[in-house]
Amino acid sequence: MRLARAVSLSIVLAAAAARGEGAPPAPDLAFGAYQRGDYIAAMGEANKRLAADPKDIAALTLIGRLHLDGAGVARDPAEAMRWFRRAADFGGKDAAYLFGAATLTGRDTPKDRPRARFYLERAAAQNHPAALNLLGELALENDGGAPDFARAIGFFRRAAALDDADAAYALGLLFKSGRGVGQDAKEAAQWLRRAVAGGHSAAMVELAILEFNGAGVARDRAGAVALLRRAAEAGNAVAENRLARLLAEGLGVDKNLAEAARWNNRARAAGLVDDKLDALLSASAVK
Repeated sequence: MRLARAVSLSIVLAAAAARGEGAPPAPDLAFGAYQRGDYIAAMGEANKRLAADPKDIAALTLIGRLHLDGAGVARDPAEAMRWFRRAADFGGKDAAYLFGAATLTGRDTPKDRPRARFYLERAAAQNHPAALNLLGELALENDGGAPDFARAIGFFRRAAALDDADAAYALGLLFKSGRGVGQDAKEAAQWLRRAVAGGHSAAMVELAILEFNGAGVARDRAGAVALLRRAAEAGNAVAENRLARLLAEGLGVDKNLAEAARWNNRARAAGLVDDKLDALLSASAVK
């Protein structure tokens, strides 16, 4: 399980805009200007809204985004975080998650784990899926102590119910390994499928392994290869490596040394070196 996953601020903020979190009824001139690429006008409209209502969450978050992106103003991530915190303090759940996640890692703002947890919990209280997932990861880490599986699984279940692919993947791994729950390959496969539906490439790899071995699911080697190929095409180095192995040995797929070599090279470029596979491909090339 990884902690404090990389956050695409633009995606999160775009989602906030789409939901209209804290925004007044249409037309939304500030976000309209932003979407047109007229960032100076967007800043002007956002400031107008704040003059009318200093607690306008959407306007506060938009100004933070402009500072973060350097759109219409000099790029200033630290200033962006100050705007996100203001929006969070007025109840903005996306801003609370963004500020909390940044504070957890010390990215663009001083690292402060208690403060980070406070803001993440505020976002989670409003059912922010990414905040719930991150709190689940924190429960597993548990400040270096024994993992609090019950608390983690509770957060992951809540996040997965909100279609968070990372949380579904986490649950899949826990059931597959039997950590904190009874080992259950069938249950693991169900959660991994949900993560795969959300485009989670690591879940594709794990589900492919279950399908290839027929663990918890009907054995489907062709389906496993298709999942690995999909994950590899998304840039997952583990999938690239596993797919190369199957192609090199002709397992579940027609043997294809040239394609195996291409995927192996991609995996190596990503830092995943497989000496045994290198030796297999070299020996096959000699023949």
